Amino acid sequence: MAKGMLPVAADPSAATIKVWDPVVRLFHWTIVTGVVLNLWVFEHGKYAHRVTGYVVVAALTVRLVWGIVGTRHARFSDFFPTPRRVIAHVSALLRGADARRLGHSPLGAVMMLALIALLAGLGLTGWMMGLDAFWGVEWVEYLHGLLANSIMALAILHIAAAVIESFRHKENLPWAMVTGRKRALGAHDADIAD
Repeated sequence: MAKGMLPVAADPSAATIKVWDPVVRLFHWTIVTGVVLNLWVFEHGKYAHRVTGYVVVAALTVRLVWGIVGTRHARFSDFFPTPRRVIAHVSALLRGADARRLGHSPLGAVMMLALIALLAGLGLTGWMMGLDAFWGVEWVEYLHGLLANSIMALAILHIAAAVIESFRHKENLPWAMVTGRKRALGAHDADIAD
C-alpha cells in the first residue's frame, strides 16, 4: 500500500455467514404478524381473524415440512433439544460459560417447539369453533383463549431472551432474523450443544 493511503475496509459480509434461510425468516415474521393481528387488531371470530389464523396454520405446515427437508439450521435434527443438550446448556448458563451458537440454542429450541405446539393447538381449536359440532362449546372456546394467552406469554419471554442474548453475545439476533446472517463462529463459540 502506498504511503498515506488508508486501508480498504474488509467486506462486512465476509465476517458473517448465512444461517436463517428465506423460508425460516418468512415463517418467523408471518407468525409474528399473524399473532399481533389476531391478538390485538382483529375482532375475535370475525372473517379477518379466521383468515389470519388459516395463514398462520399454512405457514406452520410449511415450517414443519421445512424442518425435515430444509437447510441445515432449519432442520429439527440440527437443534432438537434432547435432555442432555438442555441440561448442558442450562448448566453452562448458570456458570456464565454458555457458548454462542449459529442456530438455535437448546433452550431456544424448546421455546420454538413449544410455540409451534401452541400455534397448532390454537389453529385446531379455532377451526373446531367454526364447526357445527363444537359451535358454542365452552371448553373449546376456553382452550382457544388459554392457548392464545400462553402464546402471548411465551412470545414476551422469547423477545426478552432474544434481547438479553443479543447483549450477552454482542449480536443483534432480531436483525439476524431479518437478514438471515450471523457473525461467523469464533474460538469460544459452539456449533452444536453436545
